[in-house]
Amino acid sequence: MNSVKATARRTGVLYFLFMIAAILGEFFFPAFMVSGDASATARNITAAEATYRITILTGFVTLVIFIVLVVSLYKLLKDVDKSQAMLMVLLVSVGVAVALANLLSKFAPLVLLSGADYLSVFTKPQLDALALGFLRFHSGGLILTMAFWGLWLFPFGILVIKSGFFPRVLGILLLVAGFAYLISSVTSLVLPDHRQVVSRIMMPLYFGEVPIIFWLLIKGAQVPQSQAQSSQVS
Repeated sequence: MNSVKATARRTGVLYFLFMIAAILGEFFFPAFMVSGDASATARNITAAEATYRITILTGFVTLVIFIVLVVSLYKLLKDVDKSQAMLMVLLVSVGVAVALANLLSKFAPLVLLSGADYLSVFTKPQLDALALGFLRFHSGGLILTMAFWGLWLFPFGILVIKSGFFPRVLGILLLVAGFAYLISSVTSLVLPDHRQVVSRIMMPLYFGEVPIIFWLLIKGAQVPQSQAQSSQVS
């Protein structure tokens, strides 16, 4: 039981760090892309290149923490339902791979705006337009990434409900958050004109993922009495 609680606390720390890194990456840094204005976008990137590079690093660190987090969650919940635990790890792994591939597209504007001699065949407006195009490509890739951020919450929520380690409502909230991410992603892909409206409606539901973070961090996990007695007998 102590081992389970300790693992849960460590997982809570990782989940909290992941949340902070994700929030920093999403809200702390300036928006470099100016929609429809390639020249302004290029100026924003070149004027704050170091900050732009830090956004890439922050994204990479966030994904690394996510991998370590899901491994810790697997250790905590694998005995509850190994199939669901493996599905959870698989969905996160694919999602991280998609996110890393999408993150690579953020290097393209740095290359295009570097002023290298071999780029002299292009005019500055053309290079600016290409840089903006890659940033828009990156934004589009986030739609697929969001889908996986929702999908992995389904097996995670089921494991939380079945485990007996946590209040069942925490697992239900994870399922709700998963649906919210998935609906936003599908809407952005299929009905882009309605993306902002749907995103505003779904946003409160995203926070269904937050309670389990603080429960793990503060309370850890409580092994059901029947499991604790069985462990002592064995």
